[in-house]
Amino acid sequence: MPNRDHIFSSYESVKDAQEQLYYELHRHPELSMQEERTRGVIVEKLADAGYAVVEIGGGVVGVLENGDGPTVMLRADFDGLPVKEETGLDYASTATAIDANGDLVPVMHACGHDVHVASLIAMAEMMAANKDSWSGTLELLFQPGEEIAAGAKAMVDDGIVDAIPRPDVAFGQHVMCGLAPAGHVAVISGKSFSTSVNVFITLYGQGSHGSMPHLSIDPVVLASSVVQRLQTIVARELSPHEFGVVTVGTIRAGSRPNVIPETAHLGLNVRAYDEAVRDKTIESIRRIVEGECAASGSPREPDFEFSGVYPLVDNDAEVTERIKDAFIDAFGGDRVHTPGPATGSEDFPYIPDAFGTPYCYWAFSGAPEGMEIPNHSSKFAPVVQPTLETGAKALVAAACAYLK
Repeated sequence: MPNRDHIFSSYESVKDAQEQLYYELHRHPELSMQEERTRGVIVEKLADAGYAVVEIGGGVVGVLENGDGPTVMLRADFDGLPVKEETGLDYASTATAIDANGDLVPVMHACGHDVHVASLIAMAEMMAANKDSWSGTLELLFQPGEEIAAGAKAMVDDGIVDAIPRPDVAFGQHVMCGLAPAGHVAVISGKSFSTSVNVFITLYGQGSHGSMPHLSIDPVVLASSVVQRLQTIVARELSPHEFGVVTVGTIRAGSRPNVIPETAHLGLNVRAYDEAVRDKTIESIRRIVEGECAASGSPREPDFEFSGVYPLVDNDAEVTERIKDAFIDAFGGDRVHTPGPATGSEDFPYIPDAFGTPYCYWAFSGAPEGMEIPNHSSKFAPVVQPTLETGAKALVAAACAYLK
């Protein structure tokens, strides 16, 4: 069995470096699939710690072979978001970048991916410095593009299954600022994060002068009808026992008050804890949109585009029970929680699923005392400690539950 407590005791030797890395990453976030600087920092840190480095699909894998034993994969994501930081921190991001639409946007680590990287690098250094305390192989995977559901697929499409040995088990984690006080962890078996997909709809009308609405087929009115009717899917088409979300996040139409435009554009987000429920919801969206277009006399059928498809995170029951026991042993039962499934989404499963590897994905808290700050908020700011220590030690505890 690994000497986990001996590895834990080495945390003080990496603590300062972990905090400095976190500050650096937080100051310099990068948009999804544009993370060149961040990737370079990760490669350097892994090489310095003695890991063999594989760069693939925009991501990085650090491999450390240390005798006989299981192969354990642990994953962190590293992209930021187009959010203007308003935390007031002295290490706050002032970064900007050109997004996929060619627009200049602010960039912030508003989802804690900087915490994830700093935690996995600290864990990498602790494990490398204590090779006499464990046996097996570590595969530390750093993934780009989680926020747009592109990074995990990119690594799979680039051949990660053939580039590294098949892991026996895979782990991932996410920092939250609300599930419990900082330093606590939460893990559940089975469905733990929802499947999700973005749906972009173009509605077609007939333009006219604002003073002559009778000569138009008004796509703004059509869009309004569609938005209202879409709210009935969850309320009236899904069973009360089925979880589903249909959010209309964007509406774009027209350029002037006195011009009735030709088109209107809707952006939707759909979530569920079951891919069959998700697909049923999408079918309902199609039916409602096409029906409203027909009722309005649209000159052509609506267009649908789909992106950001996230899989269901479905934790393996046996692996999860083992990890829960490891966390209770490491942190104490009062710091380990089993909440209901989260409504957020993750593309992590694409990678272990490609290998046919069982996995467990958990959350840990960075919440300031007495506060709850949602991920993706401009004020998202985990407390530095004990958040970083918890993130690093949770990874160590999970790995040691399987290594020899």
